[in-house]
Amino acid sequence: MHEFSLATEVVNLVSREAKKNKAQSVEEVTIEVGSLSGVEADAFESALELVVPDTILAKAQIIIIRKKGRGRCISCELEFDMDQRMDTCPDCFSFPSEVTGGEEFRVVSFTV
Repeated sequence: MHEFSLATEVVNLVSREAKKNKAQSVEEVTIEVGSLSGVEADAFESALELVVPDTILAKAQIIIIRKKGRGRCISCELEFDMDQRMDTCPDCFSFPSEVTGGEEFRVVSFTV
C-alpha cells in the first residue's frame, strides 16, 4: 500500500515547511488527488488518519480534492471526463490521444 508512504511523506513535507516558518501547528492542508494518479484517494485518506496523530498536523483540517480524469480524443478532438486511462471518446469511441487532467497528486496549500 504505497498510500501509507505517500501520507507519511505529505506529513513530513508539511511539517518541515511549517517548522521553517516557526509554526507551532498546522490548521489546514489541501491536497489534490487525481483519479488517474495511481493513488487510491480513500486509502490515502485512511493512511493520513494513521500518520497524522502526534504530529504538527494533529489538529489540522485535511481537505482532499478529488480531480476527475480528462482526455482529448485523437479523432474528433473532443475533451471528455475519464474514469480510467483507457476510456474511449463518448462521441466516436476512439481512445484519447492524451490525458489532459487527473494525474495530479500534490499538496496545494497549507495554513499555519
